Amino acid sequence: MIKKLIYGLVLTVLCTALSAQLWKHGWLDRWEYTTWNWRVLTKARPSPATEDIKVIVLDQSSLDWADDQGIRWPWPREVYAPIIQFALRGGARAVAFDVLYTEASSYGVFDDEVLGEAIGEGPPFTPAIFLSEGVGRHAEWPDFVPDRSLPIAGLDEWLEGRDPFDIVMPRATFPIPEVATPSTIMADVKGVQDRDGIIRRANIFRVFDGRPVPSLGLAAYMAAAMGDDGRGLPSMRIEEGRLQIGRRSIPIDRQGRSILRYRGPSGTHPKYTAAQIIQAELRIQEGSTPPISPIVFNNSYVFLGFSAPGLLDLRPTPISPVTPGVEVHTTILDNFLANDFVRMLPDRWVLISTFILILLATCGVLLASKAWHTVVLFAVFLPIPWLVGFALYDFSVWWPIIVQTLGMLTSMIGAVVVSYALEGRQKAFIKGAFKHYLSPAVIEQIMKDPDQLKLGGERRTLSIFFSDLAGFSTISEKLEPQDLTRLLNDYLSDMTDIILEEGGTLDKYEGDAIIAFWNAPLNQPDHAERAARTALRCQRKLAERRAEFQERTGVELHMRIGVNTGDVVVGNMGSRERFDYTVLGDAANLAARLEGANKQFGTATMLAESTRQGVGDALIGREIGRITVVGRKTPVRVYEVLGMKGDTPPMPIDEFERALRLCEDQQWQAALKLFEQWADDPLSRKYAERCRALVAEPAATWDGVWNLTEK
Repeated sequence: MIKKLIYGLVLTVLCTALSAQLWKHGWLDRWEYTTWNWRVLTKARPSPATEDIKVIVLDQSSLDWADDQGIRWPWPREVYAPIIQFALRGGARAVAFDVLYTEASSYGVFDDEVLGEAIGEGPPFTPAIFLSEGVGRHAEWPDFVPDRSLPIAGLDEWLEGRDPFDIVMPRATFPIPEVATPSTIMADVKGVQDRDGIIRRANIFRVFDGRPVPSLGLAAYMAAAMGDDGRGLPSMRIEEGRLQIGRRSIPIDRQGRSILRYRGPSGTHPKYTAAQIIQAELRIQEGSTPPISPIVFNNSYVFLGFSAPGLLDLRPTPISPVTPGVEVHTTILDNFLANDFVRMLPDRWVLISTFILILLATCGVLLASKAWHTVVLFAVFLPIPWLVGFALYDFSVWWPIIVQTLGMLTSMIGAVVVSYALEGRQKAFIKGAFKHYLSPAVIEQIMKDPDQLKLGGERRTLSIFFSDLAGFSTISEKLEPQDLTRLLNDYLSDMTDIILEEGGTLDKYEGDAIIAFWNAPLNQPDHAERAARTALRCQRKLAERRAEFQERTGVELHMRIGVNTGDVVVGNMGSRERFDYTVLGDAANLAARLEGANKQFGTATMLAESTRQGVGDALIGREIGRITVVGRKTPVRVYEVLGMKGDTPPMPIDEFERALRLCEDQQWQAALKLFEQWADDPLSRKYAERCRALVAEPAATWDGVWNLTEK
């Protein structure tokens, strides 16, 4: 045990180090991101703040409506003014447009002035600016843009030692003056995609010209909080791992990014189309009743963005590959208001827990005494990271799943290999000691569970196979001992190979006879089909070599096979010093009787009805009839196997079985007429002979049961 524990500790250290390195270098990200998507899809729920955020989408229906009004894309800027006016009328806290107004309107200055006037008279307004590492019109903050920077304490210290291009943007393009000047605060709309292109994180802010620029979601909150004098902002402080804004703490990484907690599919935040809002405002201005009341925006944060496919603002998120970009920004604000951005736990916690899990799982596998114990350990330990990861999502924690799963999987597989190496000698001894006495399948069972190496059995339903060569005693008298031995070895090898290929357990040889069975020691639900198919394959194999064997013996070799399915006792039977894995019971005796019954009917392979029912339509065959065998009074219905499913039968089976039904109905003359059609068929001749006798003696009766008096 001490040696196994030492091996377990070594495996744990190696596998923890390997998985940790893969994790830290991002080589597991693709799989980890997939598990995160699953967590989001199954756990996404609205927050108390979700209803306070409203979304107006410029969708395809809005474009179609405008087109009907003669308004072509891009829309005149004045078309957006009613949206701001409706939000003001409803008492919105702030309005944020996920729209870049970086060029003057093609409709003229008046068009821009109308929008600017609506912005100046409306709720606090947040427009988008375009920040870039190398493309943009401005390298400095322009004079026409209000300089309402976020006073973040500790920002300079936090920025030291970081790659400036992670968060500091040297270039920017601002909205035109008509839009920028009356606005409350500028907003960054630059997205963040993970390696697989999915947006799971967002920069809470970026820095341009020494001024922090909040994301659109956070900017909407800031605009509402500033007030007219810009002094309503809560205190802000940044330090490693978090940005503190008032009483809320936003977890951030070294690039200032936070993991978003999506609330649900598109439309989770109450959504309206631009056409609906514009028409509602125009109705109010005309003095009529609008279809939507402005009250829906009361005390809400209102966002405008694009969702029409042709406007190219659909983004891939864990929720959907085509999420409107504006809904990423609403998710940022929702997470901020609910104070539940997703947190990454410190690396040391992950590594310590990974080491402990790997150590427990590895030592468990090394100390497991049975194979099923190992399977249970795999089934218990591997789901743990998944269960923890999904459970911690409810607490806004991103728990890495793949690093722990990979570490445990590799270490447990290594433990299996080590256990196999340590126990290999013992298993090799068992196999060498018993290979001459027990079947390979039984040896494997003993190696898995040595307690089975004792006398005793169990009752099980098996399919039992008996075969014998017709006239083998005569053949053996004609051959020299060496020739007889070679013939028997060749024949038994061919038949045994087929039995083992079909998963059978070879019971024993009795001269030229073979006894085998299926469904023990291993469970085989299709055991009847396997046994019947084996019988057919054995007959075909003998047919292939019949000419060769005839040349060697001077006699055609034919084999008779009986197969029965029923309850028997199977297990290790014999003396305390020597025993064999075999079967006992009436079902086994019947299989032996069916083998001998073939010679009464001229058939080669006979199946009991119980076996035929288990075969189903996997093979084709015909009914032979009902027989009673020596030692049994109850008749059994038996069948002959004729071929595999899809083969062409050697005779019309339906016609033959119709003849059997006529016999059962005692219509001897009609049955005789049918049987006489198949003069080359021994079974048909047998029935024809019986029918003639019954026709010749009208007083005679027959219940259709063949009473056999020979084994």
